[in-house]
Amino acid sequence: MHEPLSLRAVLAGSAVVAAGLLATACSDGMLSPSDDQLALGTWGGDDAGVVATDSLTHVHVGCTYGDMPGSIPLGLDGRFTVDGSYVLRAYPIMVGPSLPAQFSGRVSGRALTLAIAVNDTVEKKLIALGPVTVVYGHTPSMGPCPICNR
Repeated sequence: MHEPLSLRAVLAGSAVVAAGLLATACSDGMLSPSDDQLALGTWGGDDAGVVATDSLTHVHVGCTYGDMPGSIPLGLDGRFTVDGSYVLRAYPIMVGPSLPAQFSGRVSGRALTLAIAVNDTVEKKLIALGPVTVVYGHTPSMGPCPICNR
């Protein structure tokens, strides 16, 4: 015959389960703003994607794309601002030059919120893209515009 569980036994069992869940969450690649670089891999969202490697970070927003050189350093608050290049007319065929751009963003947990300012030297105006939010480990959902495989 089983004795009824005491409140202390139930609480102790709950603490063990909670500790196990916390350990699992911390070991599954969760990112924190204290990381000093943007996590390498694929970040995906609706009509946006980021593919980060140790030598290049490739970004798609809609039917446009751009690149940031090297790995992306993060500040203590998870923020970054990096210069790079951007192509505004990329689909269905690339038209026009790669233009100077500034990428700024913030990583919070597994989410990256990104905005891009493109200096359109052809049209002589500044183009703002975003902000968009992408999630680490998610596949980008690009609609009619494919993401580059890098």
